[in-house]
Amino acid sequence: MTDVEVTPGSQAALRRANQQRVVDALRSGGTLTQAELARGTGLSPASVSNIVRNLRAAGTVSVRETSSNGRRARAVTLIRPPGAVVALDFTPDRLTAALGDSQGAVLARESIAYDTGAEPERAVRRAVWLVETLLTRLRVDHATIAAVTASVPGPVDLRTGEIGAVTCMPRWAGFRPAEALSARLRVPVQAENDANLCALAEMRDGAAAGCEHLIYVHISEGVGAGIVVDGRIFRGAGGTAGEIGHIGLDERGQVCRCGNRGCLETLLGSVYLLGMLPQQGEQTPANVAQLVAAAEEGDPGCRRVVAEAGAALGRGLGVLANTFNPELVVLGGELMEAGEALLEPVRRSLELGTLGSALSQMGIVRGGLGDDAALRGALLLAAAAAPET
Repeated sequence: MTDVEVTPGSQAALRRANQQRVVDALRSGGTLTQAELARGTGLSPASVSNIVRNLRAAGTVSVRETSSNGRRARAVTLIRPPGAVVALDFTPDRLTAALGDSQGAVLARESIAYDTGAEPERAVRRAVWLVETLLTRLRVDHATIAAVTASVPGPVDLRTGEIGAVTCMPRWAGFRPAEALSARLRVPVQAENDANLCALAEMRDGAAAGCEHLIYVHISEGVGAGIVVDGRIFRGAGGTAGEIGHIGLDERGQVCRCGNRGCLETLLGSVYLLGMLPQQGEQTPANVAQLVAAAEEGDPGCRRVVAEAGAALGRGLGVLANTFNPELVVLGGELMEAGEALLEPVRRSLELGTLGSALSQMGIVRGGLGDDAALRGALLLAAAAAPET
């Protein structure tokens, strides 16, 4: 995480101090009207009104109409600890920003199509604009944001915050997104691998709720895994744990972008899958969704590509099952829309390449949170990193 200091005496520091006075008054006094808050804190009614509006937008307080001494009033109740958090989800072709409460629940979001991989600095500037747009729309004071987490499709070095060389956005290799975002947002920011965040979200609110040993596999342009051991994300010594797309399966196979041959990604990643299809002009699927749809309609070439992808995935999962002995494997990504056409070959491969004791204890399910998994995981991580007040 990149830490940012708030200069004592600055407007941001003053707003946070005034907000804390209101929160402290609600903690000690229970439900209070805005007039009572103004009298108890010494703040002006207008200041209290603005603070309450921000706290309400951040999901910290509830407000209801009431009466006091025969006059209309607004009763304010503290419903959770203060401090909103922000998540940013960087994917190759889309940017999404979300506002969450102090527990990591989604309050609102903004999303735009964007060529994120083209230039990281420019993508950061656009992401900051998106956050500011979201906060302005919700009338949330920037000073109430306690922490930010950015989801990125690649390994993040735990020491430096740099994106590793093996990422589906090559121009991001060596870039430090948390540092760049923190400098512009003036808020503590951490960057995390998208598959790790998906695993965190599915474990908290999705298909893996209650599991402590699980693997989330994210299948997109690349193939990555979020590995959870004893309820905690396993990142390895330098943050590259879970880069399962580069498990070697065929030493004579296609050259992968990592430089090796026959990696799982060359048998499962979207770019490689689409490249396997026979060219039929306008009828050739241009993306994974069209590939899956054609397979469901009975196209023999598309069905073959999906089945072979499932078999390769099963072989890769067998390595993970024998190594980590998870109780559950959660699969996510567009390719999962193929359903049993993909899953049946996965199970067959697993039966051939996995220890019976590991396989008998392991379930395989589709993710329950869909495309929201990384974003929701980022909010949860930001909430966990936010300073207590």
